[in-house]
Amino acid sequence: MSNGIITTKDGTRIFYKDWGPKNAQPVVFHHGWPLSADDWDNQMLFFLSEGFRVIAHDRRGHGRSDQTDTGNDMTTYAADVAELARVLNLKDAIHIGHSTGGGEVARYVAHAEKGRVAKAVLMGAVPPIMLKTPANPQGLPLTVFDGFRSALAANRAQFYIDVPAGPFYGFNRPGAKVIQGLINNWWRQGMAGGVKAQYDCIAAFSETDFTEDLKAITVPVLVMHGEDDQIVPIDDSAYKSVKLLKHGTLKTYPGLPHGMFATHPEKINPDLLAFARS
Repeated sequence: MSNGIITTKDGTRIFYKDWGPKNAQPVVFHHGWPLSADDWDNQMLFFLSEGFRVIAHDRRGHGRSDQTDTGNDMTTYAADVAELARVLNLKDAIHIGHSTGGGEVARYVAHAEKGRVAKAVLMGAVPPIMLKTPANPQGLPLTVFDGFRSALAANRAQFYIDVPAGPFYGFNRPGAKVIQGLINNWWRQGMAGGVKAQYDCIAAFSETDFTEDLKAITVPVLVMHGEDDQIVPIDDSAYKSVKLLKHGTLKTYPGLPHGMFATHPEKINPDLLAFARS
């Protein structure tokens, strides 16, 4: 099958794509909030052309998966991935997660069944924790994420234009080349999901502490981050995550934004491929 649906233990239907030779090494892509598997179109085609099996799913509550009003938390997201890996019999997979998807990868890989995971990539990822707490004084204050929730509840459609038109892709920077198609596609993906799940996911990506997950990961991990990331500031994410990983490598990109794999695939894809083949 080129795409399909799995039904999780709690009855949630999860949409997935599965392309390429089933005996090839799997590369599994995990999307950011509030998007879907379609955010990885470029990378899916790229890795498919390089001979890999490529898989991406719509997180519960997002895209074509069920619009759940429960289970919108990182532990359940990771459990859904574990069920997908078992159904598709994924072995020695490379898991690549962007933003919220990076948190999902960290939680899943830390607890994955033996032999399921070979490597992981955290790109513009939310770990170790975004929220400012006594243990993380450099984090973002709760008011930032309360603002996300307020804007979402007040007018999701407008909010989902403002985010990609501004900080997500760095289109708010002086002299930035605005790509209208990316803005439209972000809006399309976001509006396809369920508002309740997306609302709940704000707490999941901002308040979850992945410190122990990162410490528990034993496979090689590539941490990739744009130095001009306005959504997940690099100082409180990538620089800290790589120090917690047993086998972590950090690669940063001067001037690149949060959604750098979409704005600059010519820079990101070769680095992903080199890590996959290393």
